[in-house]
Amino acid sequence: MTIHKEGHSLLISLLIILGVLNAPLYYYIPQFGIWHGIALTVSVIFYLLILQFFRNPNRTIPQGENLVIAPADGKVVVIEETEENEYFKDKRIQISIFMSPLNVHLSRNPISGVLKYFKYHPGKFLVAWHPKSSTDNERTTLVTENSNGVQVLFRQIAGALARRIRWYVDEGDQVNQGEEFGFIKFGSRIDVFLPLDSKINVTLEQKTRGGETIIAELPQ
Repeated sequence: MTIHKEGHSLLISLLIILGVLNAPLYYYIPQFGIWHGIALTVSVIFYLLILQFFRNPNRTIPQGENLVIAPADGKVVVIEETEENEYFKDKRIQISIFMSPLNVHLSRNPISGVLKYFKYHPGKFLVAWHPKSSTDNERTTLVTENSNGVQVLFRQIAGALARRIRWYVDEGDQVNQGEEFGFIKFGSRIDVFLPLDSKINVTLEQKTRGGETIIAELPQ
């Protein structure tokens, strides 16, 4: 397991800040020894929580042209037929995965193929499980088409704490299943929109592992 590049500068800055905050306790008020230990313990726990947020674990990625892989670690909070109004403008099956601040937050390609559509939308920062977060929050929309001509739309959605969405792909790119295409900082959600005749392999409240869990199978 490695630390994701999005966390490098933040983790270094945080380490310096915590060091600056703790040092005066030891040098200028040594009589409060017990509080030194408490402050140091709180600082270490806080730093480790931030550190684990940026972890980048190795994953064994299943391969299959018709397989749809979970784009993120988290919990399935929505499985429903819905109208997708931005790109397809028809009915699709929506699967939504909510990421808590304790989950890995890098975003992975659910299928391999050509990125046919990409758009960034500025917006609000409603809590990620809010029904309108999919259409009102800051978000990106991506559509990948596999070699069979089947298209899957997936959307990074910022949450109340997630104030920065990153992406590393452009329209026209060839993308590979399970590889990272972006990152969302501090709590968020990813929606996936599939053809109606897809086979769904997950259930509500099920936990997913990005790049490993097969959430659906596309029609052949």
